Amino acid sequence: MSHGMPSLPQAEEKEKIRLLIVDDIPETRENLRKLLFFESDIDVAGAATNGEEGIQMAVELKPDIILMDINMPGIDGITASERISQQVPFAQIIMMSVQGEADYLRRSMLAGAREFLIKPFSSDELVSSIRRVYQLGTTRRQTLPVLPQIPTGSTTIAEGPKKLGKIVAVFSSKGGVGCSSIAVNMAIALQQNASSKVAVVDGSLQFGDVGVLLNLYASRTIADLASNADELDDETINDVFLSHSSGVKALLAPPRPEDADGITPEFLVKILEHLKTMFDIVLVDTSNMLDERVLSILDVADKIVVVTTPEIPSIKDAKLFFEITEALEYERDRIMFVLNKEDKRTSIRAEDIESNIKYKIEGQLPLDERVATTAVNQGIPFVLGNKSSRLSQATVALSNALLKSLNPSTEEEVETPVRSGFFNR
Repeated sequence: MSHGMPSLPQAEEKEKIRLLIVDDIPETRENLRKLLFFESDIDVAGAATNGEEGIQMAVELKPDIILMDINMPGIDGITASERISQQVPFAQIIMMSVQGEADYLRRSMLAGAREFLIKPFSSDELVSSIRRVYQLGTTRRQTLPVLPQIPTGSTTIAEGPKKLGKIVAVFSSKGGVGCSSIAVNMAIALQQNASSKVAVVDGSLQFGDVGVLLNLYASRTIADLASNADELDDETINDVFLSHSSGVKALLAPPRPEDADGITPEFLVKILEHLKTMFDIVLVDTSNMLDERVLSILDVADKIVVVTTPEIPSIKDAKLFFEITEALEYERDRIMFVLNKEDKRTSIRAEDIESNIKYKIEGQLPLDERVATTAVNQGIPFVLGNKSSRLSQATVALSNALLKSLNPSTEEEVETPVRSGFFNR
């Protein structure tokens, strides 16, 4: 009776997440196995009893995810993670510890860990963490190699390729140094260049200020796009962007912190990659919390503008961030180090900061509290409201330097903003 219907092809088995457990306590290893036993998409490929064995098994098994205990005799989790990150770079490490101090978190991140779980944790916390980190690793493998493959000069590609824009992330590991103001004013300065179509994205998703600085009401935000993540196209995105009178388009953060919960690192990568097809330059104002969302932005950025001020806490945090970029193997030429609130009356000079951090400062913006405060309170960026000030001129010069670094062959410069109609409010 086999001639009645042809046999159906068997469905392809879903690819499993290969996982390695590294913990010196037998009960912990067994409990982790039990927690993951019923997860059909997770395969525990092995379990190591110490850091040294964990390194060996990681090289042999090449797992997708490694659950690593931070405190082990001999080679601890930090050292083991550092070595694994060098030898098995695509293995994503989740660090486990009974302690959650900031120093443990920082050391884990420097060692290459992608997430930090504090014991005891639930089955749901463990599984969601594994899946989240695995997806992030998959996204990185898919997105990072794309940049060198951008077609140049070809006229035979049927899908009509066009030159992709550039992503610029503005970041500081210290709050209150002026990142949002710099991002907004640089975006407007760049927009003045006739060849630049510029967008500014508020990547500080819980407490973003881009809308306030541009005097724009957040009637539509990035949260509206996140709810339609599978249907992104130019028209949908344009509907959510808000237009500023300068010509800059703005994608604002949600109006309430809890509304940011549904915005994943994977979605941020997806939307930024799409925006590169719509704009010449996309400036992203990030939060100073170095979490997975911010790291996903930094990973795909063509340039990272790192901002500090001439104050010891800010300089200290900048130095820590540069240590992290070294651990993450970010190329130095992707980073533009900027000194904001430069003040000749202080004892800390730019050269002192360069000597301490070992990074060249490529731009300096002078301290001008009156101009900066007026701009914030009026919702009129200072490159428009006070274009003759030293702060505005220095910001335009910084924008010129950024544009040149993004397009080394260009000879164009950003003109000082002199457009009419900007103040019809």
